[in-house]
Amino acid sequence: MPYPPPPRTRSGPRRRSLLASAAGAALLAGCSAGPDSGDDGPSAAARARARAARDSRGLLDRYDAVLAAHPALADRLGPLRTQVAAHATAFAEGAPATAAATAGPSASATPVPAAEKDAVAGLAAAERALADRRARELLTVPGELARLLASVAAAGAAHAYLLTEGAR
Repeated sequence: MPYPPPPRTRSGPRRRSLLASAAGAALLAGCSAGPDSGDDGPSAAARARARAARDSRGLLDRYDAVLAAHPALADRLGPLRTQVAAHATAFAEGAPATAAATAGPSASATPVPAAEKDAVAGLAAAERALADRRARELLTVPGELARLLASVAAAGAAHAYLLTEGAR
């Protein structure tokens, strides 16, 4: 009994492979557009970065106001304030100059409570609210900014915990 001839093998890529490669290339090309590819002003990522820088500066102003009103808290709040200042700097580095310079509502306009415990509780609440807002914003920004927001949101949550637990 003779063996059937071997099936004809095609040389080169198959049609499905070519279609899948073309579709993948189109997706990659669409995903690799730069953050400022449009000419309609700053990109959404640049606006998010500028907003995060402004929020960090507002929180920094709030720390400064609490420290000015309650200098005895300097040892406890100093390291946290230093980290918030670093966060503001990190966000401002990539923000457009005009968007980073615009001043939003200042957190220092909030009066500082007379009792140290209440002032620290207010800082903890501000840290927690900002960390929550940044965590929600993670879904709307591109990779590197999302990583920075996640890191700063985690730090903010840790600050809120330290401020809350330290009062106990």
